[in-house]
Amino acid sequence: MLLAIDIGNTNVVLGVWDGEEWLIQWRLRTVRNRTADEFGIQLRSLIRDTISISMLERIVLCSVVPKLTISIQEACQRYLKKEPLIISSALDFGIVNETDVPELVGADRLANAVAAYDTTEADTAAIVIDMGTATKLDVVTSDGRFPGGVISPGLGITADALFSRAAKLSQVDLVAPPNVIGRNTVHAIQSGLVNGYVTMLEGLVPKIKAEIKEIDPGAANVIVIATGGLIPVVESITDVIQLSDPWLTLKGLRLIADRN
Repeated sequence: MLLAIDIGNTNVVLGVWDGEEWLIQWRLRTVRNRTADEFGIQLRSLIRDTISISMLERIVLCSVVPKLTISIQEACQRYLKKEPLIISSALDFGIVNETDVPELVGADRLANAVAAYDTTEADTAAIVIDMGTATKLDVVTSDGRFPGGVISPGLGITADALFSRAAKLSQVDLVAPPNVIGRNTVHAIQSGLVNGYVTMLEGLVPKIKAEIKEIDPGAANVIVIATGGLIPVVESITDVIQLSDPWLTLKGLRLIADRN
């Protein structure tokens, strides 16, 4: 049994893999000041609801929150009696990191690229759209190279910035309004946020595809794969996404763990 843990700025996503399928996945809120003991008790409780702790053989961990990396590593050691494999640029990913400074690329971005590469056919490149705290569009070529991608403020961050700076605007639910032209303030804000982000994605994807043709002439196709907690907000109102997988990062972690 494998426990995969993805520590993000907004959520901690976990899953238990039994060798053939995910038995269960969880999406928890990221709490930056939580102690190793608090994490350990929570992890042990969650896992005991699914399998016996003794059945857990391996743990793989990626994190973009350094403080929590240490806490969860200690929690795994003390409460699950396992040393987690922590994703770093020193590991074998099965793809080539061609960015200018490979060690500075987020572990979650690399895990997504690994999962996308495993998903695609031999002549197909992939763009991974990950909508979380940040919105990321990352590329993996048909021959297994990671040249980089695009990072922008996430939909939630953009909404928070708007509401905090505009005194007369109240928070709204992040859902698509009935029309692009908002006939009231709520719908107008929702259109600006949700439709605005869709327009950004639909503008960036063709530009990225054009550059993929230059760096990956062997790619006959480019598939767009979506993941992240905020993807459900936009995926129903755009045709730019071909495949959606909320657990794509966990899949990448599993593949990396198997290689290392």
